[in-house]
Amino acid sequence: MSIGITTHVLDTSCGKPAIGVRIALYRVTTGGGAELLRSAETNEDGRVPQPMLTGEDYTPGTYELVFHVGEYFKRRGVDLTEPAFLDEVPIRFGVASKSSHYHVPLLIAPWGYSTYRGS
Repeated sequence: MSIGITTHVLDTSCGKPAIGVRIALYRVTTGGGAELLRSAETNEDGRVPQPMLTGEDYTPGTYELVFHVGEYFKRRGVDLTEPAFLDEVPIRFGVASKSSHYHVPLLIAPWGYSTYRGS
């Protein structure tokens, strides 16, 4: 297991990995702003092949993953309201230790989501 920030996305409405979900990782700055660190897209397993953040750039602080789930559901042909109930799902979390791994999975459906600190 690598040390850093990783993620994956599962679509609970169809019981499959969510393929092609665009994800952006931000570092939240002192004034409440955000600095984009990396963007990626989930693969056929609903995972990002490489950690979202690792190495020297991985430091304690506040981070935010933004999952662009509205695009994903539209591509799947899901009948969504306009605007969609869920479009972008932001998950803001704290990294307390550079020596700990933070896995932040997202379980999605058109009308809800959940997350947790995984392993």
